[in-house]
Amino acid sequence: MGIVEEAHNVKVLGTGDRTIVLAHGFGTDQSVWKHLVPHLVDDYKVVLFDNMGAGTTNPDYFDFERYSTLEGYAYDVIAILEELQIPCCIYVGHSVSAMVGAIASVARPDLFTKLVTLSGSPRYLNDVDYYGGFEQEDLDQLFEAMRSNYKAWCSGFAPLAVGGDMDSVAVQEFSRTLFNMRPDIALSVLQIIFQSDLRHLLPHVTVPCHIIQSMKDLAVPVVVSEYLHQNLGGGSIVEVMSTDGHLPQLSSPDVVIPVLLRHIRYDIAVD
Repeated sequence: MGIVEEAHNVKVLGTGDRTIVLAHGFGTDQSVWKHLVPHLVDDYKVVLFDNMGAGTTNPDYFDFERYSTLEGYAYDVIAILEELQIPCCIYVGHSVSAMVGAIASVARPDLFTKLVTLSGSPRYLNDVDYYGGFEQEDLDQLFEAMRSNYKAWCSGFAPLAVGGDMDSVAVQEFSRTLFNMRPDIALSVLQIIFQSDLRHLLPHVTVPCHIIQSMKDLAVPVVVSEYLHQNLGGGSIVEVMSTDGHLPQLSSPDVVIPVLLRHIRYDIAVD
């Protein structure tokens, strides 16, 4: 096993000519894909990994300078593909990893046959003629709450992000992976994500994109999916699901898994 594979807890499962890479979002790890993986392993080679900073990774490997922008994560994805000698893949990115995949696809479009994004956003802050869902004051309060008592913040943030019942298995699962992160790393990562603005990058993304979104999501207003669709440089398609929450693959797998499988299996018709 190579250095990159070991650092990111890379797992390669299944058999198949085509490779799918599953990339998780903030506060989770590769276990967030547990409902999807069994449906893929008979037909595809499936690559799972943990983003640096996830509670399952060694915090000593987290380089605050490297991960001061989302490009650091994109270069990790490229490094994993290169180390595994994967010539191209279908990339499924959740939350921040949707945009990480977009960055990686601009740098190395040859490595990606398509991007499937779930709950992705190019910018979380509102701007003139753009609705991201948050004002700076909202974010400052959120960061301050994280600083003052991380465990309490996790307990409050998890049900808001997941949506639905506070006692649900999905909320408990997200609370667990969130709390596994080292608090200073979690704060740094979330600040970078929430303050990021990748709108300028979208026209340079030429790989086909399948944009999947919950109807109701604390972090990503439903209009963002249409913004992505209108501004991406290549072909794209949008599907808004009737689900509630930012982690629908965990909280509503019965709805989400068939949608993800459909977008993984079928390509956008090119005129």
